[in-house]
Amino acid sequence: MLTRNLGPLQIQLISLGGVIGSAYFIGVGTLLAENGPFAIFAFLVGGMIAWLVAMAMGELCVGMAREGSFVSQTRELMGRPWAAGMGWSYWFNWCAFIPSEMIAGGMILHQFFPQVSVILWASLFAAFITVINLLNIRHFAVIESTLALLKIGTMILFSGVAVYILNHFGQEPPVLPPGSRVNSLSSGAPTGGTLALLVTMVLVLVNFQGTELIALSSAETRNPEKNIPRAARNVAMRTLILYVLPLSLLVMIFPWHQAKGEQSVFVQALSSYGFGTFATFLQVVIVSAALSCANIGLYGAARTLYGLGKEGLAPAWLGKVNAHGVPAFATWLTIGVSWAFLPLYIFFENSTFYTWLLSVSGFTGAICWISITWCQIRLRQEMKKKGQSVSSLAYAMPGFPYLSWLSFVLQAFCLGFMVLHPTLRSSLILGIPAFVIPAWICWGRDRLHFKNSGILRAALDKIPLFIAYCFHYEFIIPVWTTAV
Repeated sequence: MLTRNLGPLQIQLISLGGVIGSAYFIGVGTLLAENGPFAIFAFLVGGMIAWLVAMAMGELCVGMAREGSFVSQTRELMGRPWAAGMGWSYWFNWCAFIPSEMIAGGMILHQFFPQVSVILWASLFAAFITVINLLNIRHFAVIESTLALLKIGTMILFSGVAVYILNHFGQEPPVLPPGSRVNSLSSGAPTGGTLALLVTMVLVLVNFQGTELIALSSAETRNPEKNIPRAARNVAMRTLILYVLPLSLLVMIFPWHQAKGEQSVFVQALSSYGFGTFATFLQVVIVSAALSCANIGLYGAARTLYGLGKEGLAPAWLGKVNAHGVPAFATWLTIGVSWAFLPLYIFFENSTFYTWLLSVSGFTGAICWISITWCQIRLRQEMKKKGQSVSSLAYAMPGFPYLSWLSFVLQAFCLGFMVLHPTLRSSLILGIPAFVIPAWICWGRDRLHFKNSGILRAALDKIPLFIAYCFHYEFIIPVWTTAV
């Protein structure tokens, strides 16, 4: 059984560690270049959806406390096939995403140490997070909390530097050519129009994925009835602040139309004002962000696989823990698959397959969030059928049913818009099979088991009659005849 050694602050930092990765520091430049200040609005909407999902998670984790977390809850409320599809696709998503974070960190360090190859750096990162995830959860929590605090502190420091720049430099970066006005609102509207803004909301929602790690850590949390709802509320709001505030200040000090997708726009902004040392430090932080996100991703994937094993949706040995309370078998399998993906990012970096692997999280993450929201709605429906009062819940989602259905509709809306974006459209190529195949296998296995079990039960029912028949003709009759 998993051990409850996580405190309230640690589960919040673990969730933030999964949300704020290298993709945010590097990928936000592409969003700004395409959408300008309207990207801030998209982050606000994404933050609101993340908050709604976090509230639903809080109610589920308290009202339906299960060791398998949202895998167990989905199995009970939505059926085994959907739980299998959601759980295995979510696990596959992290296994494919973990190596990308290792490569991202390796590429940055390769710039400082060109004599060390990217694959060697990535391998060292993989070895490091392997050791961390096999330790007792207390040691894992301390290391991950430290990495998360480093990211949070850096974003707060960047916000302070941005305010200093506004007060001392105005809106003209001294390193950029004259006339590069920083006031993005006066730089013209993005050319993509309304459609580009709607698709950007989908991309931003992908950036918020990782909030669900609160639910995965609920089985290892002390006093979950109190700490999980608090963590859900705080992580959603803190994530929103850590995204929106620095991004708003970034738009005010740097011209959004000059952002380059291949380099961190935060580094570009600092360098343009002569803060070269801080820009270098920020690159180191991006490396730690990549390491932290890969580390917490491995944690989340292993716990998901553990939940699948506990619910009979994966081999039973995956649902076992070692003497330290760590699901070692699930962790080792996740590590092995992640390591297997690592060479693909090296040899197929510019291929379509590489893009599919990176974008698969767009679909699997959306399915996971929609499942959590629907489970919360189904929980209330089941309570109503049983005549149970909402007051029996130690924590209830506010604004039910309106906010629950709003969350569900917005997520379904964003999932539909994935078809309109080339990158996210490619996520469906691997994302849909990653969900459908496990669900179909589970459905087929359950059907076969049901039929076989019926035949087996019928056969077993006939065994006593068969034995009695043999006993009668092979023992009673011969004995009686002999006696006569």
